[in-house]
Amino acid sequence: MATAKKSSKVKAGGVRFSEEPAAPSHVHFDEKLHDSVVMVISEPDGNFLVKVGFLKIQHKYEIVFTLPDIPSLGDLCPAPVPNPHLRVIDIKPAAEGGVRVVCEYTAHQEGVLQEEMLLVSEASDQACVRVRVQARVMDRHHGTPMLLEGVRCIGAELEYDSEQSDWQGFD
Repeated sequence: MATAKKSSKVKAGGVRFSEEPAAPSHVHFDEKLHDSVVMVISEPDGNFLVKVGFLKIQHKYEIVFTLPDIPSLGDLCPAPVPNPHLRVIDIKPAAEGGVRVVCEYTAHQEGVLQEEMLLVSEASDQACVRVRVQARVMDRHHGTPMLLEGVRCIGAELEYDSEQSDWQGFD
């Protein structure tokens, strides 16, 4: 009797299979886990980190994001600090509040990259805010990334490849 009683116990945490017919398999992403917009993160020092997601090497992108209002700075303009990979195109007040920034970014190297821009106050020479743009740049052999809202590919930088050159030299 003790063995019959023992075998009738149900263990908690077991696997249970449904009696219903199997549905076709679909991949489903929880909306809370998959953020599809450029993220602007305020840093403790008053500066900002802008995460633009995955980009492809040797491609040029237009990146649009909105910084929150910074009343102490007033109107902003880009500092005249040359950066060959990140260039501010436009800064203006956003309709929903804050400051809308449009910039061009050239993904020049693989890996997690950060480029910096300095936005200065038009009212005060001493007031400025630093904005770091962070991207994860994939190599050209890993497909095309799904771009976040606010990021748009505007061209590919052609890389010289001697194996594909039409010039064959003199025979």
